[in-house]
Amino acid sequence: MLVQNIPDVYLSPKDKGNNFFVYDFKMNEDTLNNKVDLTQHMFSFLQTGEKKVHCEDSVIEVNKNQSVLIKSGNCIMTELLSNDNIYFCKLFFFSNDHIIDFIEKYNFLFDKVNNDKAAQPFFAIENDAFINAFATSISSILKLKSEARSMLLSIKFEEIMLYLSQKYGSTFIGYIQSLAMPDQHSPLKKIVEANIYTNLSITDIAFLANMSLSTFKRHFEQIYKTNPGKWLQQKRLARAKQILEKGLKKPSDIYSDFGYNNLSNFSIAFKQAFDISPKQCFLHSKK
Repeated sequence: MLVQNIPDVYLSPKDKGNNFFVYDFKMNEDTLNNKVDLTQHMFSFLQTGEKKVHCEDSVIEVNKNQSVLIKSGNCIMTELLSNDNIYFCKLFFFSNDHIIDFIEKYNFLFDKVNNDKAAQPFFAIENDAFINAFATSISSILKLKSEARSMLLSIKFEEIMLYLSQKYGSTFIGYIQSLAMPDQHSPLKKIVEANIYTNLSITDIAFLANMSLSTFKRHFEQIYKTNPGKWLQQKRLARAKQILEKGLKKPSDIYSDFGYNNLSNFSIAFKQAFDISPKQCFLHSKK
């Protein structure tokens, strides 16, 4: 699957060069494990549907009652339709320079917060009346001419940042402070072990580690002394076996959770590993 550079793919010629960018994103089919290179930080104000985002060693899931601020960098997104068969979110993009300008302008907010931690990939936001109204207002600005739109979005950026600083206090202020720090990627081992029991492929995990597949495999084998595909399959099948032995879920409920495209492929791999089919393993738990 190709990597989407966002917001670049949404920019029209007239949008390029603008300080801030807003985009109303709608779709009518699910997307699973879509590789995304966020070239700017992004607010995602979800209106309908569900979003799941993997970044390095963290994952977050949000619904229409939540919004999320995602730091720039590589991530993998799954976006699912609502019961009305639509997915809709309002996206608000801004750069690290905007963060630095905000910190300098409102330095009094940061005087009492001393945060030297690297930025976490996400900041989860619980929607309220203010945030819902804010999301509506930024879409309205899209209808204006370029110069007015740019100035108003600059004001709206300060508005949402100040509001969230009041809503979440030092937690959000510290997060914003960390975004302004030089980017630091999590160690490879931390990224790998955070994604063992997901449905991400080796290629996906290499992407999160910001490495080519060949570089990732080389570094992996230096750490674990084995092939990453074989190692990951063993770990995931062992966890699947634990779940089936406890009777917690049926094979048909879990195969996709561990990266298999269909039940047949999962069953073949499971039986090769344990000399028993996943169905038999599950039925034994019921005796």
